[in-house]
Amino acid sequence: MKRISIVIPMFNEEPLIRSFYDSLTAVIDSLPYLFELIFVNDGSSDGTQSELAALVESDSRVQVLELSRNFGHQAALSAGLEEAEGDLIITMDGDGQHPPELIAEMIRLAENGYEVVQTQRLDSQEKNSLKKRTSSLFYRLINKIGDTRTIPGGADFRLMSRQVLENLIAMPEYHRFLRGMVPWLGFKTVILPFQVQDRIAGKSKYSISKMLRLASDAVFSFSMAPLYVGLSAGAVFFLLAIIEVIYVLSFWISGRTSSLTPGWSSLMFMMLIIAAVLMVILGFIGVYVGYIFQEVKHRPVFVIKDKIVRSNEKPSEKESK
Repeated sequence: MKRISIVIPMFNEEPLIRSFYDSLTAVIDSLPYLFELIFVNDGSSDGTQSELAALVESDSRVQVLELSRNFGHQAALSAGLEEAEGDLIITMDGDGQHPPELIAEMIRLAENGYEVVQTQRLDSQEKNSLKKRTSSLFYRLINKIGDTRTIPGGADFRLMSRQVLENLIAMPEYHRFLRGMVPWLGFKTVILPFQVQDRIAGKSKYSISKMLRLASDAVFSFSMAPLYVGLSAGAVFFLLAIIEVIYVLSFWISGRTSSLTPGWSSLMFMMLIIAAVLMVILGFIGVYVGYIFQEVKHRPVFVIKDKIVRSNEKPSEKESK
């Protein structure tokens, strides 16, 4: 019988944990597979940990990883993925927006030969919202400048085979964008659209700053385009300089040097433009150097503070992954 791991990151979701668990188990209890449910507490400051610990006591399929602090959604997913032991691995959010009813269809597609089942959000009710428009703009941008195709509306609600997971874990990137890393691997993929549901309770923990950080990780991890922008700008100004030299030489050749009047305003304009371009180029280079600096330090993507399983013994030492 196949074993299926489900990885669910949690951050300050105390009010909805029990409802989400009930809706999830109502689905998986009817399926003929062995399940393990891996909840990852991403440094919550409310009662999330105690609620998750109670689930462990009531269900032997549940295990809980508690991270030492809030490392972020992608890091929490990575922590759960490294603990997963299933033949098939499913990642999903625990706020109720990823419908558990799709799990049966995802498994069926995997059994038909697909190694990755990637879901795609259909946010028709938010078609004109600012979040929807900015998300659409981001995916157009990353697909234009990046070398890996990222599905617009793609969610971290996906199924992966064991082989895909092992190759994903072998990518020791500090700045993680799983929506790009999984397609980059190139395994056989099918897209499964779904209608986003309302959150069970509470508000989204994905603030604007977190979304911008995720977008930054995506752009600078999967594209060299920002550096090419700087090179292109440099080439344009080099061409303008040649045109300016030819223009000035034309006055000398025609004997109209008296018409050459120094232009302070135009000179300052060019200096400011060139300085701005240089600052942009240095800024892009600085970001890439910063990313390299963080990679070469080899700090762990996450730190596991505690692991709770249905057992009389629990790991007491901190684990780093």
